[in-house]
Amino acid sequence: MKIFHNPDLPAIDEYYEPWTYNYEKLISTPQKKHQPSTRPKSLITGQPIRLKWGPNWEDDLAGVSTTGSGDVNFKNLDYQIYLQFKKVFMFYLPRLCEHCLNPACVASCPSGALYKRDEDGIVLVDQERCRGWRYCVSGCPYKKVYFNWQTGRSEKCLFCYPRVEAGLTSLCAETCVGKIRYVGVILYDADKIATAASMKEEHKLYPAQTELFLDPNDPEVVAEAISQGVPQSYVEAAQASPVYKLAAEWGLAFPLHPEFRTLPMVWYVPPLSPLVQFLEESEEAVHNPEAMRIPLTYLANLLTAGDEEPIRLALRRLMALRSYMRSKRLEGEADSGVLEKAGMTEEMAEGMYRLLAIAKYGDRFVIPTVKKEKEFDLYQEQGAAGFGPHGA
Repeated sequence: MKIFHNPDLPAIDEYYEPWTYNYEKLISTPQKKHQPSTRPKSLITGQPIRLKWGPNWEDDLAGVSTTGSGDVNFKNLDYQIYLQFKKVFMFYLPRLCEHCLNPACVASCPSGALYKRDEDGIVLVDQERCRGWRYCVSGCPYKKVYFNWQTGRSEKCLFCYPRVEAGLTSLCAETCVGKIRYVGVILYDADKIATAASMKEEHKLYPAQTELFLDPNDPEVVAEAISQGVPQSYVEAAQASPVYKLAAEWGLAFPLHPEFRTLPMVWYVPPLSPLVQFLEESEEAVHNPEAMRIPLTYLANLLTAGDEEPIRLALRRLMALRSYMRSKRLEGEADSGVLEKAGMTEEMAEGMYRLLAIAKYGDRFVIPTVKKEKEFDLYQEQGAAGFGPHGA
């Protein structure tokens, strides 16, 4: 009975106790002098409760005064300072399943219900194999595996794989009104995953993961990929991948908490926050990432396991791009000097501008379709977990 007992399951207090209101009372209450009201009622006990926690409680800094002291992203920072009105900062961080190269959920599942697909790297849950032991729930450091109490099975983001197989992007990327999401193919060396995830120094985990990525324009890489059965369409998609440009070529995107050692594959471009103040009206002040409202240390704790230099370089490049395009469009004369200071060329700046500012749909989402002749190999011949006579 206890062979697969999980002692580390999150308790209800670590989420929130779900509640509802007696809306019928608001409608059926007879006319009174004061506005009718109703108390929140627990969906677990059915009794009135006092609200202390809830979904999205920390959105817009609502709960940071309570949770800030334990926030790992404030490491080496005094979080109390950033609760002051003039120093407070905020930015939105959309989080989804990271579809890691070294997924902890897959490793922690006793039944083998979770698996990473060979053809596209998407991590899925086989609902037929899942036995509801919930080790994946406590095993995922990003908390992106959920337990469905009605079906008794674990569920997670499936990266809209039926759409991806048809060459379409995921719905979260499709419907993003800010057009800030990019989806593409990256070729990587799977033989080096264990070495990259085993780096002793945490600050080396981010560069170790970038070294896994293979240059899709290298003739040797292309020849080896084709020889190992990678379709030509996948190679061409990798060569046009916006994700490879952002993460590997330009160094603008970073993995979320690489110290978890799962090698996540959803990467983030750090935000360009406003300058706190101008110590002097000079180019150095305007292009100084240290003067940004959001501390570099915070962003480094979030994205590079505390290493500030990659974050500093990315912000310098984003600031240099903004200054370069402003001089080109408004002043009529491109200032390439700001690019040189950030280690950029005019060609790189133009490419960054096209992708980050004016990219069309086909530039942001470069996804190859699954070949019909490969369909049997992908789902049957390889014997991927979860695929059998009855499908996934």
